[in-house]
Amino acid sequence: MEAKATVIGNSLVEPSILELANNLPLTTVPPRYVRPEIDHPLIRNDDSSAQQLPVIDMHTLLSGDDSELEKLDHACKEWGFFQLMNHGVSSSLVEKVKAEIQEFFNLPIDEKKKFWQQPGDIEGFGQLFITSEEQKLDWGYGFTMFTLPTHLRKPHLFPKLPLPFRDDLEVYLTELKNLTLKILDLMAKALRMDPNDMKELFENGMQSLRMNYYPPCPQPEQVLGFKPHSDGSVLTILLQINEMDGLQIKKDGKWFAVKPLPDAFIVNVGDVLEVTLVFLYSL
Repeated sequence: MEAKATVIGNSLVEPSILELANNLPLTTVPPRYVRPEIDHPLIRNDDSSAQQLPVIDMHTLLSGDDSELEKLDHACKEWGFFQLMNHGVSSSLVEKVKAEIQEFFNLPIDEKKKFWQQPGDIEGFGQLFITSEEQKLDWGYGFTMFTLPTHLRKPHLFPKLPLPFRDDLEVYLTELKNLTLKILDLMAKALRMDPNDMKELFENGMQSLRMNYYPPCPQPEQVLGFKPHSDGSVLTILLQINEMDGLQIKKDGKWFAVKPLPDAFIVNVGDVLEVTLVFLYSL
């Protein structure tokens, strides 16, 4: 009997922005990418708004500082986001992974097609959750892969990643899993929960990786890089590769552009954790 690969999610396969750009000069936005039905967020870029996103120091948290734990509690309840400094993941490892991600996205099209999404799946290069040929598309594409538990790994994806990217990514993802469990442990303390209860809930949970790329656009006012959404996860740990502003978050009905701090991760409280904790950490 042949073993069947696990398929999580579903999406039609669409040509990527990169393919379009390679096939013809893009001077206008193709109709599938024009988004007149969605109001573009009003972004506040002034320094005062950018500084409002809470900054949490992991080293201070682990030292048992009650005031930093209160800051974490406030950040999760009031924002659902925070920037995490002194997180303990090696800066040299992070820089290696950032460089290797860029190299991976710079592979020739023929090489990338070995990692293309397959029909009815969301893993690999492509866009997420495309359910019809009329659906509007985001101005960007990415690479999605489920990494834990290891039996979910597709044989044509993780094992086929170029070296040393594959090995460095394995170490990086292990570090992020450990960091996630530390953050959840501290959240449990802030909520006066038994940390073991939080650990039992999520220690053996699923881990996925999503790398996004947003190419230059001839008419950026007509597109969205990634439509407004919430993350259906426990925690999302975001790493920005370059200095370009990209992430925007909504608080109290207003959109804010986030300027990532050097050597920091951006942490997002996901829908799964929100529901699990019965909205104690509601966004």
